[in-house]
Amino acid sequence: MSEAAKWYVVHTYSGYENKVAQNIEKVVENRKLHDLIQEVRVPTERVTEITDGKTKEVERKTYPGYVLLKMVCTDESWYVVRNTRGCTGFVGPASEPTPLSDKEVESLFGIDVSSVEVNFKEGDRVQISGTAMDGFVGVVQKINIDDKTVDVLVSMFGRETPTTLPLSQVVSVED
Repeated sequence: MSEAAKWYVVHTYSGYENKVAQNIEKVVENRKLHDLIQEVRVPTERVTEITDGKTKEVERKTYPGYVLLKMVCTDESWYVVRNTRGCTGFVGPASEPTPLSDKEVESLFGIDVSSVEVNFKEGDRVQISGTAMDGFVGVVQKINIDDKTVDVLVSMFGRETPTTLPLSQVVSVED
């Protein structure tokens, strides 16, 4: 595919979000459209409700009436989504599919979709900053770009101690 998948918002009848998501997933499975429609989400959040003096955890839809899709927008994928029962159309001018910006996706899912670049690699010496171990130097064991973390082996009190840190708290050390 020459085009990258982007996140789109689909408007549904209120209360039909899960059904619409299931129907889209079923069509994707049956027609083998995994390369076009990659992910279907109904954003939810866990909320604690207090009723009659009793507390209980409840899962509530963050955006009632909306389903989020990660897809490559083609005539075929547009047709599949648009003709799903309970779906009233894409969110955008004149119901045209309009992709969410990277900033919007980040705020919705708490994930940063921008690319991450690090100036060190496994085996490099790095210095820790902004934590209780500020100033300690260690050796990079593993870089986890998806989690935005790095595993560092730090020598503390005569012992090698493995620790996982956010990429933002590690600085490359010049030898």
